[in-house]
Amino acid sequence: MALVKYNNNSISAVTSAASIPSGALVPIKTLTASSSSTLSFVDGSDGVTLDSTYPIYLFKFINVHPATDDISFEFNGSSDGGSNYNVTKTTTFFNAYHNEAGNTTSLTYQAGSDLAQSTSFQRILAGVGNGNDESGSATLHLFSPSSTTFVKHFISVGQRLTQTYSVNDFGSGYFNTTSAINAIQFKFASGNIDSGTIKLYGIKDS
Repeated sequence: MALVKYNNNSISAVTSAASIPSGALVPIKTLTASSSSTLSFVDGSDGVTLDSTYPIYLFKFINVHPATDDISFEFNGSSDGGSNYNVTKTTTFFNAYHNEAGNTTSLTYQAGSDLAQSTSFQRILAGVGNGNDESGSATLHLFSPSSTTFVKHFISVGQRLTQTYSVNDFGSGYFNTTSAINAIQFKFASGNIDSGTIKLYGIKDS
């Protein structure tokens, strides 16, 4: 059996091959809430790109804070440039939680947070507190929204504080349409987005 030798150049080459391509994540638009009923990203409007330019789009939600206590943060898509946010979806949702006292834990499928061929808004965070120190943060990946062949898949992961509970929310699903999704809207299920930041990025092909 031949003996394989590695030198410093070999290790350097491996490190370079494993690195993430520079400039793969491209900032597109940042929206900041201030007692806002909704925040919307519409392709071709106000500097927003949400088309075939990128195969994957990433939304980041930073410290979204509701005016109403213990309320869900949600999203929906539009195929008509933001005139209507009512695209049919099928989704799944579960979460894990742990309280500050360290005596209550759970990992549970949340049937009340999923959708089956529904045009309703889909939850990203199932319930965010409105206390001064309470908020939620999350990410949402949207895949090939401009495709006119396939349905449009999405995956969300969020973390929120509600009362004394740390809750990790996980959601995924698809817009069940072969029409392009060209706008996304975010809101709380009730009341305004008191504060928070949403950032949209495009992810280049590697």
